[in-house]
Amino acid sequence: MEKPFILHMLTTAKNLSPFDVNMAMDAGWVSAVPYINVEPSEVQGLVQDAIFSRSAKNLKRTGIFIGGRDTKQAMDMLKIAKRSMVPPFEVSVFADPSGAFTTAAGMVAAVERELIGKFNTKLEGKNILALGGTGPVGQAAAVIAARAGAHVRIIGRQLDRAQGVADMCSNEFGEGQITITAGADADKAEYIKTADVVFATGAAGIELLSAQLIASAPQLKVAADVNAVPPAGIAGVDAFHNGTPIEGSISGAVGIGALAIGNVKYQAQNLLLKKMISTEKPVYLHFEHAFEVAREYIKAHP
Repeated sequence: MEKPFILHMLTTAKNLSPFDVNMAMDAGWVSAVPYINVEPSEVQGLVQDAIFSRSAKNLKRTGIFIGGRDTKQAMDMLKIAKRSMVPPFEVSVFADPSGAFTTAAGMVAAVERELIGKFNTKLEGKNILALGGTGPVGQAAAVIAARAGAHVRIIGRQLDRAQGVADMCSNEFGEGQITITAGADADKAEYIKTADVVFATGAAGIELLSAQLIASAPQLKVAADVNAVPPAGIAGVDAFHNGTPIEGSISGAVGIGALAIGNVKYQAQNLLLKKMISTEKPVYLHFEHAFEVAREYIKAHP
């Protein structure tokens, strides 16, 4: 009798995300077992309990998912999990805290599609503002875009916090190979004058980019909003927009809404969860791999 596919789902929060559980089961995992309030110091013990309870052959039917709310903590736990493996006792691990990695990947890939299709250009060299970018999605999107060659500025209400997040993203996630800058929300009227792309990744129900600012952006090309709760994070961009012209834009900018982004996010997470099942060798998945599959999905579904 073949062993069932078991996904051990770790989170530092008091509840495991029902979204992630549904995604895991729909991707083919038979059992999704939650571990809540997990401390990083507990990861090694949990991982080794999982890998030593099955034969090396049956470990192909075992996986570990890392959720939580903190991107750096999730990446640290992913590294701990990888170090805890004892080949040939080794399983695949996928980190996606708050769905931030796959959401960010879906947003950046969708923006890239619009830049290529409507403006005959790429992410490389573009000036990007990540409004409300100090949160998990903003952090991941900033890193993904910067690694693709864009100049990214994280905008937050408090400049010192935005600077701290930008430095962390550059050094921790970018491994020192990228430089993400920071700016204060109070100065975005100045920054928008040279922005090619805007990511709105702040709290739901808060407008981050007004119609007035959109009208003052001479080179804005694409504005993407992950917020599906009214009011929109970007004026004139609703959840259903998918490369839709933004009313009042003097530069012919187009908008991408939360549901369009969410579709790519869903597909990316589904593909990575399935990859854990189908791979012959263990894989360690995070924002970089989410962007790869999001790009692949968009190419296959233009």
